[in-house]
Amino acid sequence: PPVYTPTEVARVKAWACELPAEHELPLSRWSAPELARQLLIDGIGASASTVRRWLAQDALKPWQHQSWIFIRDPRFEAKATVVLDLYARSYQGVELGADEYVISADEKPSIQARRRCHPTQPAGKSRPMRVNHDYRRGGALAYLAAYDVHRATVFGRCETTTGIAPFTALVDQVMAQEPYASAARVFWIVDNGSSHRGRAAIDRLAARYPNAVMVHTPKHASWLNQVEIFFSIIQRKVLSPNNFEDLDAVERRLLAFEDRYNATAVPFKWRYTTTDLHRHLERLDHHDRTLQAA
Repeated sequence: PPVYTPTEVARVKAWACELPAEHELPLSRWSAPELARQLLIDGIGASASTVRRWLAQDALKPWQHQSWIFIRDPRFEAKATVVLDLYARSYQGVELGADEYVISADEKPSIQARRRCHPTQPAGKSRPMRVNHDYRRGGALAYLAAYDVHRATVFGRCETTTGIAPFTALVDQVMAQEPYASAARVFWIVDNGSSHRGRAAIDRLAARYPNAVMVHTPKHASWLNQVEIFFSIIQRKVLSPNNFEDLDAVERRLLAFEDRYNATAVPFKWRYTTTDLHRHLERLDHHDRTLQAA
């Protein structure tokens, strides 16, 4: 078998840690076969499997990619801290009372009804569920949900679209029932979507319900909104694979799942605290300063 020097192995890893575009190659990212081809041009004859084994020594996977968003909100930490404190049952340094509640709310738009051209087949021995690729579109709707963070209760509704009016209807649905109607305060954690954006949304909610307080997550930080976790559950358990006769079928299943979920739900084990946030931002700041110095 061929013998490779440590220098040759290091050269492979160096290529993997650079973007192909830096070498004017028409590739968006590396794969093991493409790296092996490039090495052959350099006079090193190694197979793709050999290259993959070398990269595995340092857990290098240049064929994978991950997107990210740079923090642009100058008050990111202050806004995120309010949200995280509410999850820990605290607001402005004071512990929440027994008659104060935290609601996480948002919309999941454009849920389609895809009518499959052939019936879906259930799983069988050594065979997964089979869903026909072809479908007819049956329209789309929006699902709005409000999640009580500490009571693990979901309140949802389906609308033809998102907007101020549909979101207000969701607020009315929650605030019209106990214990929220007579609560001392009900905090509504929302993102910066157009249905509930800015000071106008805060004032609109306060005017309609004096005991309601709207709290916005920082921009590009919907991951701080716990209702997004529930939406991920909805996506996995209810909407995938998408196979509905019409929009009425979509709505019936979503609302029926709410009842099923609420029957056994417990609060999410949210572990990300203000201390974690501060450390995370310090690490990003240090990384940014290092890049600028370089």
